Amino acid sequence: MVLFVTGRCRRTCWYCPLSRERKGRDVVFANERRVSSPSEVLETAESMSALGTGITGGEPLLELDRVVEYARLLKEHFGPDHQIHLYTGLAPDEPVLRRLQGLVDEIRLHPPHEVWPCILDTDFAKSAVLARRMGFLVGIEVPALPGIEDLAAALPLLDFLNINELEWGETCAAAMRERGLEPEDGLHNAVLGARQWAEKLSLHPRVHFCSSAFKDSVQLRERLKRIAANTARPFEEVTDDGTVVYGVLEVAGPVAEFLEGLDGDDYVVCEGRIEMAWWVLADHGAGLPGRKYVVERYPNGGMVVEVTPL
Repeated sequence: MVLFVTGRCRRTCWYCPLSRERKGRDVVFANERRVSSPSEVLETAESMSALGTGITGGEPLLELDRVVEYARLLKEHFGPDHQIHLYTGLAPDEPVLRRLQGLVDEIRLHPPHEVWPCILDTDFAKSAVLARRMGFLVGIEVPALPGIEDLAAALPLLDFLNINELEWGETCAAAMRERGLEPEDGLHNAVLGARQWAEKLSLHPRVHFCSSAFKDSVQLRERLKRIAANTARPFEEVTDDGTVVYGVLEVAGPVAEFLEGLDGDDYVVCEGRIEMAWWVLADHGAGLPGRKYVVERYPNGGMVVEVTPL
């Protein structure tokens, strides 16, 4: 599960991809769902049988009490094997690390681009050494930018270095254009050239490169598939992409005779419409009064992907 604990951040990284819905706002999201209570966080984690949680933002450590509360909640509910990693653009000192100890397993530091050439002289290097000594797994996670090879100097201090392919976003598009950057193609958010900037450093055994396409086509899809497997209604078809598909009849006349031929698990009635297996509606809905269409959406009441009229 991805737990976004706040959109607040004191830094102004030009490449920040956060959406306007989240950037600078003190809001909490569990995966794609905005939540307002610990119970909703647990519901989301349960819905996908989450084996671990990534805590992110914004800057999570600006809301340290919130991080501690949710991490403790998840560890108590799922047990100590529920792996929790924390992304931060700060360099946590010993008092902060003490509060996270036993709750957060892994810390992923995000030093700003401008300090990469002198990374060993920064508080991030000191924090990495201290955190590893205290039992945390510690790494650096940054986007692929020119000069990424400067971070090679920090590898002896780290358990890993994660490089994410630089991505085009709505809130950073103007800054990208100012720097002469452009999307790689019309299908993905990857920035042209970003993969090449990280190519040499990615050969190191402690370095992991995550492409934009992998995040879109694998990570998100697998998360959706886990949620769909747990939450899909009996009549919903789960696709290979982890979305669910069902039919909708907006009732405009008598349908009692039609419903009598269906099992109770084959449909639900809600707010003037009937939701059912799409193939049932496609095969038998021609004579039914009302608007008929097929919906594909993210599972558990998520975003609608496509609506196809019948």
